[in-house]
Amino acid sequence: MAPRGYKHPLYILPFDHRGSFESGMFHWHGALTSEQTAQIAAAKQVIYDGFKAALAAGVRQEDAGILVDEQFGAEILRDAAASGYHIACAVEKSGQDEFDFEYGNDFAAHIEAFHPTFAKVLVRYNPEADTTMNQRQAARLKQLSDYLQQANRSLFMFELLVPAEKSQLDNVNGDKKAYDQKLRPALMVRAIQELQDAGVEPDIWKIEGLDSREDCEKIVAVAQRDGRDAVRCIILGRGEDEQKVREWLTTAATVSGFIGFAVGRTDFWDPLVAWRENKQTREAAVSQIAGHYSEFVKIFEQARRNSAV
Repeated sequence: MAPRGYKHPLYILPFDHRGSFESGMFHWHGALTSEQTAQIAAAKQVIYDGFKAALAAGVRQEDAGILVDEQFGAEILRDAAASGYHIACAVEKSGQDEFDFEYGNDFAAHIEAFHPTFAKVLVRYNPEADTTMNQRQAARLKQLSDYLQQANRSLFMFELLVPAEKSQLDNVNGDKKAYDQKLRPALMVRAIQELQDAGVEPDIWKIEGLDSREDCEKIVAVAQRDGRDAVRCIILGRGEDEQKVREWLTTAATVSGFIGFAVGRTDFWDPLVAWRENKQTREAAVSQIAGHYSEFVKIFEQARRNSAV
């Protein structure tokens, strides 16, 4: 079955981070207590309030959305659904090199509990990595794809990461930026082809930033090949600094087939850390998050207008 696709502008504020929140922001390791879980949930509420503040300040609700996890964000998902916001819910286990379902064979019930606009997976897939592992991942992802293609299901959002293999890094003398520029774009095209050929049919591809417009065009071409005309792409921030994210958004916005972005940590990390460390008020953190998110919307839309895509 062909993917349904999604053609409207889409500006996602993602805060489905789990492992990186536990260890990176809170510096906790091991099983969480109920109090620790509540603290992470409260931090995510600050981000959600920033999203709502951005809408109140002028970001169009029909173009906006959030991506959050059930573990720490179930209450947010329920509120956002009730408010009519576009929501994406994470389906994968956090921090795994190999994709697997967060809730195992019960994944469908957890998606249906929230009826999100998008069911999202983050997958690390390098076509030159272990073939057997890639085949296992593709089989699980096809299972999800087939389920979501049934009537009245959520759309399928696929976040593709292509981490470098050692041999690939060796080819660029260990330079990760060179890998991103010279090797990763072609590997992403191959990864998308392989996954499509395995029966994995996302409606939206969530793509790591690309420096070249030509590479963005190649990604769109493979995402839409063989009758997948309605499939679209969004660019992700990958936790990069604001200047790099601006460059990626500006480049992607000029390419037909890219409809928006998903930028999270660049929006919320520093304001949230400052609030947690009592260096600023909760209200200030909310305002800063709203400002960052709103600014990225403006950057993408201005670049779009300038290019007349």
